[in-house]
Amino acid sequence: MGEEYFNRGIYGTAEKYFQSAVEKAPKDVSAWIGLAASYDRLGRFDLADHAYGQAIKLGGETTQILNNLGYSYMLRGKLTAARTKFMEAYRREPDNPTVLNNINLLNSSYRFIERELPPQ
Repeated sequence: MGEEYFNRGIYGTAEKYFQSAVEKAPKDVSAWIGLAASYDRLGRFDLADHAYGQAIKLGGETTQILNNLGYSYMLRGKLTAARTKFMEAYRREPDNPTVLNNINLLNSSYRFIERELPPQ
């Protein structure tokens, strides 16, 4: 249910389902990743960091987690950290469409920021 609500953009409800899932199955990596991603979308980056940490402890730094961390950093405006995580994910899976899409999104963010800078 958490994933369904997340995909519909109802992040608060998704968070509740993922929180319940990790309480019932604390070794479920997917539930921790879903919880972290929900926290990201709610702007609760402190809680997202904790949930990603739990997922990494249980399953290691997978491509999905690296990609999600990159997206989390991008949401925070930490574009250099985002690029680092996206590139780690890309090196593992260079054909992963989600990673490629997020790298393109990040590149667009850089171009937007450059356009917004005042002339010097």
